[in-house]
Amino acid sequence: MIHIYKPGGDSARPVLALLHGTGGNELDLLPLGERLSPGSALLGIRGNVLENGMPRFFRRLAEGVFDEEDLTARTHELRAFLDEAAREYGFDRSRVVAVGYSNGANIAASLLQHYSGVFAGAVLLHPMVPLRGREWAPQPGTPVFIGAGTNDPIVPGGETAELQGLLEAAGAQVAVHWSSQGHRLNAAEAEAAREWLGRLSYKR
Repeated sequence: MIHIYKPGGDSARPVLALLHGTGGNELDLLPLGERLSPGSALLGIRGNVLENGMPRFFRRLAEGVFDEEDLTARTHELRAFLDEAAREYGFDRSRVVAVGYSNGANIAASLLQHYSGVFAGAVLLHPMVPLRGREWAPQPGTPVFIGAGTNDPIVPGGETAELQGLLEAAGAQVAVHWSSQGHRLNAAEAEAAREWLGRLSYKR
C-alpha cells in the first residue's frame, strides 16, 4: 500500500496508523497525528480503492452503503500491511493505535470487528458500524475514542450509539466526544482525542 513512515522521537509514545477519509491520501492526517501524540512514529496509509479518482479504503454501493465483500477483503489486506510495515520499519506492532477519519475510521472499526489485539487503541473520527450481522472479535479492555457530530449528516447519532454498544459488548473501553461541526474534523474534537491519548498506558 502507498504510505509514508515518519519515525518517532519518543519511544514511550504509541505508533499511530493514520487512515484518511474519502479523497485523502497518506499525508492528510500527518498534522493531526503530530498534534494528537507528539513524538509518536507516524504511519500514513493511502487506501487502495478509487471512487471517481478519489482514494478510499474500500468500495461502497452508495453513500452509507458499504460493499461488504470488498470491505472484508480490504480489512484483511490492511491487517497484512500493518504487520509487514512493522517488520520493515522495526516498530512494535503491539503498540499501534489507529487514527481514522470517516472512511478510514470505518475500516479501523472493521479491523476491530475482525481481529482481537489488532490495535493497542483506536481514535475513530465520525465512524459508522462496519458490518452488521457479523460477530465482533473480543476486545478486552481495548481503549477506543469516538468523535461524533450531533448534526452529522452522514452518521446519525443512533449509528454512533450502536457502534459504541457493539464495541463495549466486545469488551472495549469507549469514550465518545460530541461536537456540533457536522461530519468535519474540528479543533475541539482533536483536543479531546489528544487528552484521551495522553491518559492511556501502552504497556501490553
